[in-house]
Amino acid sequence: MIYLKTDEEIELMRVANLLVGATLAEVAKAIAPGVSTLQLDRIGESFIRDHGAVPLFKGFRIKRNVFPNALCISVNENVVHGIPGDYRLKEGDIVSVDCGVKLNGYCGDSAYTFEVGKVKPEVKALLKTTKESLYIGIQNAIEGKRIGDISNAIQRYCEDKGYSVVRDLVGHGIGREMHEDPQVPNYGKKGYGALLRKGMCIAIEPMINMGKKNVKVEKDGWTVRTGDRRPSAHFEHTIAIRNGKADILSSFDLIEQVVQNN
Repeated sequence: MIYLKTDEEIELMRVANLLVGATLAEVAKAIAPGVSTLQLDRIGESFIRDHGAVPLFKGFRIKRNVFPNALCISVNENVVHGIPGDYRLKEGDIVSVDCGVKLNGYCGDSAYTFEVGKVKPEVKALLKTTKESLYIGIQNAIEGKRIGDISNAIQRYCEDKGYSVVRDLVGHGIGREMHEDPQVPNYGKKGYGALLRKGMCIAIEPMINMGKKNVKVEKDGWTVRTGDRRPSAHFEHTIAIRNGKADILSSFDLIEQVVQNN
């Protein structure tokens, strides 16, 4: 069932999502060669709790698997759901940091893929296309259109540039729960899927591979990596359908201030 939010609920979700953006910006300050992904996770969790919120991902359960950390941190060929640990970032890595919080009963969810030092031009191009595809998807999140219009726009933009779209993982509705209906794939047909209506809140999150679309789940039960071990990028915004268009509730502004100054 798709739950439509009131304007008041959407504003509460905006507060949660802006905290996510601020958390990612705080984490971004520490991203550098030699820093472990667990160090980044600790920075993120402390920041979230210091601002009166709860990390959404920590303790999240799929069957018997319980996610142990506050952030999903996925490096290079790891697409999403990477478990922070002892791995230390290296010059030329890319690292996707996905953050979710619950604040005042509502959820925020956003992700950004960072460059560690100087990355190869072809990897930089992958990140650029993935981020651009997110905003192209958002441009199609208009009342009266359908989920498939968002999905198709992302797919066509990325595939036309020679990249592949992950099929096994999708965006989602969001509100009082992190994962609500509808699912929001990054591939599909125009005119298909759920009708976009005022008050719908969704997380749009392109996961785009430099190589083939196939992915595998590692033995830890969480980390999803590309089958061919080529790089993957991931960007995510939470948006609301209102006033006939998409209202972006999360923000990359603080993140990109940090990135530009590093």
